[in-house]
Amino acid sequence: MIKTIGASGFVGTRLLELLLKQNRVVQNIDKNPSHFFNDITSIADVRNTEQISGHLKGAEKIVLLAAEHRDDVSPTSLYYDVNVQGTKNVLDAMDQNRVKKIIFTSSVAVYGLNKKNPDEQHPTDPFNHYGKSKLQAEVVLREWFEKDPENRQVQIIRPTVIFGERNRGNVYNLLKQIASGSFMMIGKGQNQKSMAYVGNIVAFIDQLLQNEQPGFEIYNYVDKPDLTMNELTTVVTNKMGKKLSSIRIPYFLGMLGGIGFDVLAFLTRKKFAISSVRVKKFCATTQFDASKAHANFKAPYTLSDGIERTLAFEFLNKENTDDIVFFSE
Repeated sequence: MIKTIGASGFVGTRLLELLLKQNRVVQNIDKNPSHFFNDITSIADVRNTEQISGHLKGAEKIVLLAAEHRDDVSPTSLYYDVNVQGTKNVLDAMDQNRVKKIIFTSSVAVYGLNKKNPDEQHPTDPFNHYGKSKLQAEVVLREWFEKDPENRQVQIIRPTVIFGERNRGNVYNLLKQIASGSFMMIGKGQNQKSMAYVGNIVAFIDQLLQNEQPGFEIYNYVDKPDLTMNELTTVVTNKMGKKLSSIRIPYFLGMLGGIGFDVLAFLTRKKFAISSVRVKKFCATTQFDASKAHANFKAPYTLSDGIERTLAFEFLNKENTDDIVFFSE
């Protein structure tokens, strides 16, 4: 039996949908109910080993999706409580139930910003607490694997920014701004952005689930080709029939605005769509080498397919949408 941990959200819901369509036996464990698959969801928090352990009986492989990953998590200790200690707790619960196989979703955030197309062997250099906590969790997984390498299996996926239907992360915010006509480019727009469509990510996870061989593997996941911000916004505006504003905000002014919103968020204890971290990420080059993942995996959708499907669902065919959304980034 496959047991997912943290699959009540955006990526997890699509994964559960895919596995159930294949008549796979799967159960979900999450601190939150599932909007679509609550009948196979049990409530437990990765910060509590006993809660998790009680739901792992009969598991053959674990898919660990649970994470604190938004840019504005407060306090920052939550990144480490959930992403690092939570991973330790899951591994302890697996040991208690003699489960030896796990798929873990990490992040390309472990590489840091503006690196030159890093592959899985590239030095890590995370710039924020999310990336640092994910890297620490990977170390925990490596240590666990090395205690019994002949029998244990760890498969780590480092995806780039994931987008798709019902997601409400940074890509959605960009698409929404373009749709409303309020988008203005920050910087020159020449920075390249790697992206991953959710339908391809869950298909890749599904393929890894079918691998039964012990071992420790890390995979970057990106859907090619990489687009510059200028190219991405042009593609989206053309598909929407919109026109981009000719106004461009210099990077330093964008950062000043982001810092201003940081101060306002601190004083009001409110969260805003704009922050210095998001401006920095928007203007950074985030390009990664995913040739290892794609060597034996054929993505069911092209990047263009993913963009079209997302635009159609969210903005062009509004009668097909509902009120259920999932958050990311």
